[in-house]
Formats: sequence, C-alpha cells, structure tokens
Amino acid sequence: MQIYLPIAEMSVNVFVILGLGGGVGFMSGLFGVGGGFLMTPLLIFLGVPPAVAVGTEANQIVASSVSGVLAHWRRGNVDIKMGLILTAGGFVGSTLGVYLFRWLRGLGQIDLVISLCYVVFLGIVGGLMLVESLQSLRATRKHANAGTTAPRRKLHQHSWLHRLPFKMRFRRSKLYISAVTPALIGLFVGILAAIMGVGGGFIMVPAMIYLLGMPTAVVVGTSLFQIIFVTANATFLQSTMNHTVDVVLALLLLLGGVIGAQIGARFGAKLKGEQLRSLLALIVLGVCLKLLVDMVSTPGELFVMGAGGKH
Repeated sequence: MQIYLPIAEMSVNVFVILGLGGGVGFMSGLFGVGGGFLMTPLLIFLGVPPAVAVGTEANQIVASSVSGVLAHWRRGNVDIKMGLILTAGGFVGSTLGVYLFRWLRGLGQIDLVISLCYVVFLGIVGGLMLVESLQSLRATRKHANAGTTAPRRKLHQHSWLHRLPFKMRFRRSKLYISAVTPALIGLFVGILAAIMGVGGGFIMVPAMIYLLGMPTAVVVGTSLFQIIFVTANATFLQSTMNHTVDVVLALLLLLGGVIGAQIGARFGAKLKGEQLRSLLALIVLGVCLKLLVDMVSTPGELFVMGAGGKH
C-alpha cells in the first residue's frame, strides 16, 4: 500500500514505515534512546532526502519517548531534577543547532555533514560502550565461576568535573555533583539533535553513566524524559524555519513508535545493565559501518539534479 509524502516528494509503502517506527520505538523503551541514530539513516536508505529525514525523525522521537517515559515512570526510574537540568541545556543547544543546520543547508553541505557526524559519533560511542560492557560481563562471569561476588561498580570517579561550582543533590540518582556538567551535556546533545535528527540518547546514555555516574536503571528513564522536550523544540524550529518536517511521514512513524516503546520497556526490565549496553553498542557500530560503506562506495548516479540546495 503506497502513500505519497508531500514534503519528501516521494511515495513509500505504509507498512514498511510503520514497521520502522515500531522497531525504533522498541529500541527507545529498551535502551533509553530516541532511536533517531538508526531511523534517520534508514529513511535516507529508503530515498528520503537527508534534510527531511532529520527534521521529520525528531518529531517521531517525541512520541516514542513519551510512551517510553510513562513505562519507566511507573517503575520509579526517572530522575526529574536531573532531567530538568539536562533539558535546560538541551533547549539552548537544539536552538543553536537548528540555526547551524539552516546555514549548512544554504551552503549545500548539510548531507555531507549529517553523514560525517553519524560515522564519527556512532563509531566512537559504540566502540567505547562495547569495550566497557564486554569487560563488565567478563568480570561478572569470572567472579561467578570463582564463587565470589563481583565488586560493585562505583557510581562515579572523582575528577575535575566534581570540583565545578553550583553543586546539587540528586536523590533519585544518589549523586551530589555540579549542575554545570549535566547542563553542558544537554547543550551538546541538543546541537546533535538538530543536526542529526536524533534524540541524542546514544550520546546521553553513556555520558550519564560514565561522566555523571548515574545508575543504569535511572539513566534510561531520565534520558527519555530529556529527549521529549529537546526534540520537541528541534521539531518546532525545523518546521517553522527550514520547512523539513513531513507530517504524513511523521504520523506513520509516530503510530509505530508508540506501540514499540511500550514493548521495549517491558523487555528492558528483564535484562542486566551490561547486557543492555552490549546490545546497544553492537547496533550503533552496525549503523556506523553501513554509513561508512555508503560514503566511500561509488554512487550509482554520479550526477543528481537539485541536490543540497534550498527549496
């Protein structure tokens, strides 16, 4: 069953888009990520213009994140105080990112920048997460075979980050750290949300675990809470300033995403933190490899009319 996308100016199969939305929603509830790091490349692979894929995907992330947050909220896995500070930084970052997106699009370089950002960030984050999670799993298995208990991972290591001013107590996360650190993380992730069409969870989740020292169970729900507001801001600005949000495509992705997020949250509750990080790392690296291959391979058509310009 085909349907026409007015902004993307192409026809797509309804069931394929619904399936993609459901799969990404499942990942949202399972890992605490918006799933845009996977959906945006998949939409581009289907032929959706990169600028439209970025703008529209941010809209779908809002819906799947809301659904995922509700599931984690019922389990008490959302640190509201931490989420609000991350959101404040994210609002500033996403606004700056949309203006940067508009400037790069005017130069005709936005497609290249989107692909490069995905390859660099997905490769670094996926590699680091995979190494750390495999080490944790190996240590746990070693202690299990020896009949001993694995030492508890420290919530955080003291560094220069903990000497920053404006310290606050986050009781749900059992932390007493500077509010500057999560605000800066939110700022950076907000810029990525606008440029890459992602919720930023693939950056946010490891940053909250390794930089802030938050427990993995709380990280997932809090990450989704922050993603809701930052991507909503990015969607509004992309729609009003760059006109790159395809409502028809967004609604189809939204429908599948809401259902998938609820299912993912239930599965996530049955897996350990190390297992979740390992799975997420493998998926991130897989997407990175696919994008890298597409960038270095010879395109089927060497010349494309009207690519990269303003509409």
